[in-house]
Amino acid sequence: MTTYSALEPNEIRKLIRNQEISGPTSGMSIGFTQANLVILKKEHAFDFLLFCQRNPKPCPLLDVTEPGSFIPSKIAKNADIRKDIPKYRIYRDGILTEEVLDITEYWEEDMVGFLIGCSFTFETPLLEAGIPIRHIQENCNVPMYKTNIACEKAGVFEGPTVVSMRPMTPEDAIRAIQITSRFPNVHGAPIHIGSPEQIGITDISKPDFGDAVSIKPGEIPVFWACGVTPQAVAMESKPSIIITHAPGHMLITDIKETSLSIL
Repeated sequence: MTTYSALEPNEIRKLIRNQEISGPTSGMSIGFTQANLVILKKEHAFDFLLFCQRNPKPCPLLDVTEPGSFIPSKIAKNADIRKDIPKYRIYRDGILTEEVLDITEYWEEDMVGFLIGCSFTFETPLLEAGIPIRHIQENCNVPMYKTNIACEKAGVFEGPTVVSMRPMTPEDAIRAIQITSRFPNVHGAPIHIGSPEQIGITDISKPDFGDAVSIKPGEIPVFWACGVTPQAVAMESKPSIIITHAPGHMLITDIKETSLSIL
């Protein structure tokens, strides 16, 4: 997964567009912001915009496209959200019906794209601080879980918060809180540490999305709000169609992660 760490975002996006990359993007284009994707028809766009405004931890907005536009001009002027993500999911009436590598044929002229900050962005500062990232070490996708933490409802949209998990020593967890607090636009500080059952996770070895990772003796699970939350919300709210990234498969933007740091 680290093979592509030194490539520029436009180089990664070109490889993705040519379908030479179809896996998770963690560790790619080190130092650049990654984004989750949600595409809805215009009739649901205001409700979802309000949903993001009311739930900034799981859904911190980086960009919103004009209706019918597939270019996220604020964060990646040469990107095409129909082609530049390694894998997409199509939900119809709340049911996952397809996983595809390109959504050009699904695009409609009244669709709006929402780009949401991704926690892969702050993994670089964590690594630079000497904090290991287990899913990178184990060359797999980050584990993600539905929780019992309800999002605040907005229009038709409601559902549970999804979290991503990274196991750490207690000392590293404290440092991780300090580091990730500087990045509210990519989920910020953790929302829970330890005791997965307190947030409704009954089996830490069975994530709802992504892959399980090892938790070593002396480590605790650390949970961040996750941009896969809209997929759990889609299953509950059941809009006619919602297109998202596949969990762990992000848009790599042209925005340096340092530009999002508030300290």
